[in-house]
Amino acid sequence: MAAQVDEELKWRLIRGIDKGKLREARLQAHYAAQWLARGARAYIAPQPDDGHTSLNFEASIDGFTTQAWQTGLRLSLQLPTLTLALHDGDAAAPVSSFALNGHSDAQARQWLGEWLNRRNLDARALDAASPYDMPAHRIAEGALYDAAVCAEALTELAAWFANAQSLLGQIQRRLAEQKLAASPLCCWPHHFDLATSTTLPKHAAEATGYLGIGLSPGDTYYDEPYFYVSVYPKPDPTMLPTLPMFGHWHTHEFMAAVAPARKIYMAKDQAAETREFLDHAVETALKLLNAADRAS
Repeated sequence: MAAQVDEELKWRLIRGIDKGKLREARLQAHYAAQWLARGARAYIAPQPDDGHTSLNFEASIDGFTTQAWQTGLRLSLQLPTLTLALHDGDAAAPVSSFALNGHSDAQARQWLGEWLNRRNLDARALDAASPYDMPAHRIAEGALYDAAVCAEALTELAAWFANAQSLLGQIQRRLAEQKLAASPLCCWPHHFDLATSTTLPKHAAEATGYLGIGLSPGDTYYDEPYFYVSVYPKPDPTMLPTLPMFGHWHTHEFMAAVAPARKIYMAKDQAAETREFLDHAVETALKLLNAADRAS
């Protein structure tokens, strides 16, 4: 893949913050984003790949929005303040908003339910059980959100997602220009990662290869944000080439080239070096998958 880009990369400098504070901000934001996922599952026609629950990151609000519901409504979440907002269609100004700071999920449910009832929507649809488990956190037991204490970390979390939106969006468009089936960039509320997936055309259907390119804000594998380029099916670990700069291969349970936050913090040029890592990792992953296809 060519490293040249045809537009300016918008990158916010990441200065680094206490890992514990960033973890707390990530977990609270992850729980807050489940309100968008609940709304999508309740009021958007289901898609086989659960694509109806995917979220869009919008830098203008430093947060996420749902796709349009069947009624035209959308729900958004502003990350730095953990504020939910209900919008009519594409209108930027919300019809109502609710700051989660100092409130519980039960209170958020009451606010949203009242507004949905006014729009003749059955608010009970929000109460359907989630199809996946969430990381343990006291919010699940009724604790209050504390965006005020997490404000600095939430702002940094928003910067990570904004940087990923700009950088990964460029890569997704380049892959599409190469006639590869690169999916739109979106956030999946289950793992809370912002990613695009590419399916490679294969000679044999059973040998189809997949390439995932994204940003995770942190998880059980890495207690910090990290960019990744995942490869499936997994190549032979002994055949993996060395990655440049601050990247390494993750091989436990999934195969991916990974660049963790702690390495990106120390980069002389965060934007350029992260882009270079991703470009190299994508090119390497494509070669690995194409080689596997030729051998099948």
